[in-house]
Order: sequence, then structure tokens, then C-alpha cells
Amino acid sequence: MKLNETADPAAATQPVYIEVIFNSPAPGRYTYKLAEGMNLSVGMRVSAPFGRRKMTGYTVSVGVDPGETDFEIKAIERIIDKQPIYGTAEIALARWLADMYYCTEGEALATMLPGGKRESRMPAFEEFELPPVQEITLSDEQRRAIDGIMADDGGVHYLYGITGSGKTEVFLRTAAAVIESGGGVIYLVPEISLTHQLTDEVRMRFGKGVAVLHSALTPSQKLVEWQRIRSGEARFVIGARSAVFAPVPDLGLIIIDEEHESAYKSGSKPRYHARQVAMHRAGETGARMIMGSATPSLEAWYLVKSGRIKGETLGKRLSGGAVPDIELIDMKKYKGCISKPLETAIRETAAEGRQTILFLNRRGFSYFFHCRSCGYESRCRNCSVSLTYHKHRNKLICHYCGYSEEPKQVCPECGSLDVGYSGFGTELIESELNNLFPDLRIERVDTDSVKQKGSLRDRLDRFKAGEIDLLLGTQMVAKGLNFPGVKLVGIVLADTSLHLPDFRAHERTFNLIVQVAGRAGRFFPDGRVMIQTYKPDNEAVKMAAGGTIDAFYEREIEIRRALEFPPFGRLFRLVFRGKNAERTASAAENFAARFDTEILPKESGTEVLGPAECPLSMISGNYRFQIIIRTDNFRLVHSLFRGALSQFTPPSGVYLEADVDPVNLL
Repeated sequence: MKLNETADPAAATQPVYIEVIFNSPAPGRYTYKLAEGMNLSVGMRVSAPFGRRKMTGYTVSVGVDPGETDFEIKAIERIIDKQPIYGTAEIALARWLADMYYCTEGEALATMLPGGKRESRMPAFEEFELPPVQEITLSDEQRRAIDGIMADDGGVHYLYGITGSGKTEVFLRTAAAVIESGGGVIYLVPEISLTHQLTDEVRMRFGKGVAVLHSALTPSQKLVEWQRIRSGEARFVIGARSAVFAPVPDLGLIIIDEEHESAYKSGSKPRYHARQVAMHRAGETGARMIMGSATPSLEAWYLVKSGRIKGETLGKRLSGGAVPDIELIDMKKYKGCISKPLETAIRETAAEGRQTILFLNRRGFSYFFHCRSCGYESRCRNCSVSLTYHKHRNKLICHYCGYSEEPKQVCPECGSLDVGYSGFGTELIESELNNLFPDLRIERVDTDSVKQKGSLRDRLDRFKAGEIDLLLGTQMVAKGLNFPGVKLVGIVLADTSLHLPDFRAHERTFNLIVQVAGRAGRFFPDGRVMIQTYKPDNEAVKMAAGGTIDAFYEREIEIRRALEFPPFGRLFRLVFRGKNAERTASAAENFAARFDTEILPKESGTEVLGPAECPLSMISGNYRFQIIIRTDNFRLVHSLFRGALSQFTPPSGVYLEADVDPVNLL
């Protein structure tokens, strides 16, 4: 029986057998029989006995021949869905996902699909009256970009544009053209909760043909949206990372906004990257794909420069404001979180009736070693990454290769005794701001302060309305939000991401400064950007402040080329975690030794780094060790790594986490 046929037990003289996969690390397809009277199609979920449990399974084949068995084939208990929620295309995508990211077919399909067991009667979104859409006149640059993208029937394009240059309008006009021609659109954003301005604009333009997928929906509401997409009722899908799996019929366009964001990489199994999945789907369907950012990932920038994907450029701001100059403040000259120049600028901005945004990058480590006199920092002699201070071991450690050294009491560069470890937090800064500016209306926006549903949007709406004078936030205030009243933007400490033990540390710091600077002066020519840093002479900081974007990328490319890091090599990461440190470390050492000496060919262009403690060496009581594999022979190592994982049996209580193309090595 073909995959799209339906089993009709009433017409059969023999039991009908089906194949089912489960969201389980146990691989394989499992055969079950249908009870009399059951009518089932591929794409319907079932409840079935699996070992000693009842589990939700995914039907992938109907009418199979079980052959001779020496055990009784069990029957499914019930059919969950009234109609299929996936088809052969989703099954094929799950198979590719499982192969690429080292998971089972069932784990892959479970990641792709909504989890609701029945469709909600509540609408996923409140109905609201759509105001008329204001007609926007395209600039010559925007028109050329759209023409260039639409001239291709398929293919991948990159839209590079400075902040405020109108990238979103290019995306939406291209999407409208694709929908008008009968195609469907997937529009990916890093975090849907931070982009309500964009989702409102999309719904105003495309009305009820829009489905928005985000984490605030209940599983049942997600199922409603999923079926609207599958039926063709909603042909424009906007959402975060997992929306890349949306079952859009006649998929004609995939957009990845803010392509550089690490949020597009899943942190749990399967650890897929939405960019990689989107490229695969575009290749399979012939859809166009557009990525865009003011700060492309180095990998994407290299693909454009090498001609492997096509680039379009927007070099001018549309709303009259120029890209503001960036003022660097050397924090070695000041005590506390807020320097005197930044304090003065905040007072001047408030006196003019304008607003300030202060940004704190919390993704970096608090504990990095630096000299307050000259800015020296300890770096690994083998890996060109910062060493991380581990207080409990009193050592500076490289989390790539395991190299370590004793903490220094004096600066080896200038001999100063003014050395130490430092960092800031949002609550500390908020307290200092309230002491400095008791008359200003100050609000903090981070994950701790906006846990209540709707509180983030409420705070941002009040800021846009001028009811807040100063907004202090983490990455929530750096992502594509436009506030007309903002004159001053400050980064409280730009150094934190520089000290991540990661070869991408400089790239992330550069991206942060350029993106945050883009929030200032978008509607007026007098915007100000002030960057506090202990390292004003750092190349990433200086180039971001100077606007020498191409020069930064070219410099980083040469560093990556020398180290054979992406885009010149591919990485695999394997994390071992367990309650017993010695047993966990031993498992990592055994795997690394066997893979390096027994499995890898001698001339494979591959290097095994570690094992070493993970930068976050303990999470939830589990000790963590990692192996990094660096290679320029991806296909070979991907296959060998899969085989090694399947053959390796970790000790009791030790668990493995495999990651292809990791973006986070913490």
C-alpha cells in the first residue's frame, strides 16, 4: 500500500499492519496492527504500547508486511488525530534531520510537529481590526535588491544592509510577490517575543493569511495553526527557529532575518541550525531563500564574497538619521558601572526630553583576568582564545585543548599590580542608575524582570510612548526595535563577550556594538552611541566603533583560515556529563583516544582537541567534559563520528551530547 493510502480493516481478511516511530533515542521503526474497525492514514499519531509504557507514536507506513516473527505483534490502543498532521515531505525531512544531527527519526519528527492532542477552540490570536497599510515608496537600492532576488527562480541571496536601511521592506515586498504568484512564505526571526512590531506589520499586510508560531501558544493552539498552514489557509508563516519546519504548501520563499543570531541553533537534541535546515528545504523545493543582517555571520559573509551565494546591499538609512559616531570610553579610568561621560550624556539627553537605552551583554563570563592598567588578558598559547578563571581550582583554563596556567599576581605585560577579575549584572547597574538619577523613570528589561505574560510588550510600548526615560536591558533591546524618541544608546560593558572561551568571541563583540548602535538616531541626525570598555584598543571594538565592517571581516577571515576554524573547517562537539567526575572524564578520554587512534585515517585533515572541562563545568550537579573535532573533510568525519557514537557504550551514569557545527562551546 502506498504511503498516502488509507487502511480499511473492514475490507481486509487479514490484520492491517503499520509502521510507527517514537520520540525515543531507541532507533528504528516498529510494527503494530490495527484493531478491527480502525481507519488510519500515514500522518496520524497513535497511542501504542512501547516497552512498559504507552507512548505517542507517528505513523509512517500503512499496509506493511511484517514477515515471519517469533513474537506477537501488539495492537495500537487508539488513534489520536482525526486527520493527518504530516505527510511524506515531513517524513523525508525528519529522515534528513536525523541523519544530519545524530538523532532518531522519531526524535526529529517530534521536534518538527506541534504537541497538541486536540485542536483548541480558542483562536491562537485575538481578532483585531486591521488599519490601512501606508504605502511606502521604495528607494533605488531596495528596488534593485527586490529585482535581483525575483530574477532568480530559486537560489540563496544575502541582503546586507546597515541598520535602518529598509531590509524588512525588501523582505515583505518579496514575500508579497511570491504569495501573489501562488507560493507560500516562511519568515524566521531570532525570538518572536521581541519582534511584535514586525508581527503587527505582517498581519496588517497579509491579514488572516498569516500564522504566527511562538512559544506562548498552547500545544493545542499550535496544532490549530499547523493545520491552517497545512491546508493552505495561512500562506505566510512567521516564527522563531522551529517555524522552519512549517508544512507550507508550494513553498516559494524562506526568509532568515538577523541571520547572525545564535538563537537559530537549537540547544537541545536534535541540535539543528535553522539556516542549515532552510537551505536544505530550499534546495529540495526550489524555493528562494533570503538571509539578511547588518552584521552577517562570518560564514555567510564568506559565502557571499566567494560567490557561492548572491549578495544584495542596502547602504543608506531611509529615515533621515545618519549612522551615529561611536564614542569609546576607557573604563580603566573610572570606578563603578557608569562612567562620568556616560552619566553626563544621560543627564543631557533627559534634559532635552529624549530617551536613553543602556545595554548589558550578559552572555559573557564575569570572571575574566585582565590588567586595569594596560588591558592585558590571559589567552591560550595554542588556541587563540581567552582563558577562563576557575575559582575552585585557582587556575586559568583553555576549554578547547585543556591548557592551563596559574593566575598571575602581576601583569606580565606592564608589571602592574592592578589586576583582577570583574563583571557587571543588570540588577547592580539598575541600583546604581536609581542612585544617580532618582528623577528619571527607569525600567529594566531582561528575562528576570519580564516573566509575566505581556509585560515585555507593555514595557516596550510604554517606552515608545515616552512614558519611560531610560531603558536598561540585555539582548531584548538590541533586536530590530525602533523607538523614535531615542537619542542616546550606551553599552555598559562591551568586554564580556570578548572573554568567552570561543573563537567567535571577537565576531560576537563586533556584532553587538554595531547592532546596538543601530538603535540610536534612526529618526534624527543627532544620535549618540557610547561604548564602555576596558579594551578600547581591541581590534573588534575599534573596528565596530570606526564602522570599518569589511576590514573587520577580512581580518577575521585570515585568523580563521590560519586556525582552520569555520568557514575553513567544520566542527563537531561531544559533551560527556555525569554525577561522578572521574568516571565522566575517563569516558571522554577513552572515546577521544579510540576515535583519534583507531577510527580516524591518518591523512583525514582532522584534529581531535581535548578532552577538557567545559567552560560551564557543572550544570545541575553534572560534571561536564568536551571533545572538539576540527576537520576539512566533513562527509568522512560525519560518517565516522556516527559510527563511533553507535559503537561506544558509556559507563553507567554518563551521558553524551553530540553537536554538529556547534555555535556555543560552553
